[in-house]
Amino acid sequence: MALENSVFTLRPESLSLPVVEKGKVLVEEATEVMVSTGVFHVSEELGHVVTTDTAQPSANRSWKSKLAERQANAASDEYVKKLPRVMEKERGRFGWAKRRKRQRYVEKNGRCNVSHGNMRETYRYLTDIFTTLVDLNWRCSLFVFVMAYAITWLFFGAIWYLIAYLRGDLDHLEDETWTPCVNNVNGFISAFLFSIETETTIGYGYRVITDQCPVGTMLLLLQAILGSMVNAFMVGCMFVKISQPNKRAETLVFSKNAVISLRDDKLCLMFRVGDLRSSHIVGANMRAKLIKSKQTQEGEFIPLDQTDISVGFETGDDRLFLVSPLVISHEIDHRSPFWDMSQGQLEKDDFEVVVILEGMVEATGMTCQARSSYLADEVQWGHRFSPMMSLAEGFFDIDYGAFHQTFEVGTPSCSAHELSLTAARLEAHLYWSISSKLDEEKWEGSSLTNQSGKQLDNGKGGVVDH
Repeated sequence: MALENSVFTLRPESLSLPVVEKGKVLVEEATEVMVSTGVFHVSEELGHVVTTDTAQPSANRSWKSKLAERQANAASDEYVKKLPRVMEKERGRFGWAKRRKRQRYVEKNGRCNVSHGNMRETYRYLTDIFTTLVDLNWRCSLFVFVMAYAITWLFFGAIWYLIAYLRGDLDHLEDETWTPCVNNVNGFISAFLFSIETETTIGYGYRVITDQCPVGTMLLLLQAILGSMVNAFMVGCMFVKISQPNKRAETLVFSKNAVISLRDDKLCLMFRVGDLRSSHIVGANMRAKLIKSKQTQEGEFIPLDQTDISVGFETGDDRLFLVSPLVISHEIDHRSPFWDMSQGQLEKDDFEVVVILEGMVEATGMTCQARSSYLADEVQWGHRFSPMMSLAEGFFDIDYGAFHQTFEVGTPSCSAHELSLTAARLEAHLYWSISSKLDEEKWEGSSLTNQSGKQLDNGKGGVVDH
């Protein structure tokens, strides 16, 4: 932000500052003024300059005025030093040159930012009505649950009332010689109560069906069967909805940031995952995907292309024993999509890494999936996760306060490809230097052998001549 009421001792002859209004860049130029001692103030919004002329300072100034002038000069010098950063922040504020923040494909809590629109074959939801009801929110699920029972009770209550009306039971309420279809049914309310007693198998004993009504007997069987089906269906939906493993994923946590640093002399992309519950995830499996748009060699644009990121599938490291928090590592090799990515390119790149943890809940035996994602600005180059495990008396203590903490480590800023080439050059140089030294020693040894042989031959020749 621009400094407000910053004081300068000298005012320039002209001042030109950018002004932004509603996304448009306007240039406002201050009028030329006389070259005289004055003060101008830069307000918080760039481009609004208020100029205040001051009188010429007197020759005999007090120490307070001199001190104020020095403070003003110091403030102006500090502002000039910070001006590039201030202008950069203002550009980001008004949208001049700030990089647009990427829209997440998967939120940090695992929710997918995908909206399905213009779906014309909505009847497919009815073909799997059970899953449709389970996927409804709680408000809709409770409404469907109540309406399912209320509609069936009202429907069969109306049929019981219609049978009593057609048989004339309502006209012989005071006739003791008349045998009705259902005893003590004298209106719709009593028929509705009898329907509830029949479907819920309450059986208070006041309203009972008689053997003089075969239609009522068939209706009783039909309502008992349909009532059992409604009970099984709705209770099953509510049980599955209550026991859904989605809430279990709330206790599976991922680190806020991913890091890139050296591990065993190789660049690795790492993130941390942990389980807050004491009941474990059985058969935990980790996967990772790179979400990044690309264009093929034929010119086809593929939005949000998904590329697998290996987290130990070949070695079995992707199968986790998630008793304590673990750091998941992806080795950046020639098969990795980050093979040619350096630190500078990471700051400019635009991608998203989606991590998926799957496993079976130990308590219920249902499959659970937890998801999270990391944008490019959430990947910290040259960092490492802080340790969070310590040894206590008889157990290992986990400090989840350090779960998201990282610290800087020495890491080369080049890509993994460049790092491997540099390592190969050093290895080749070392190999040739060692081989050259061995050859020199070999030639020196052979020359010494030849010289000694010649001396022996010369000595032998001298003895024979004598």
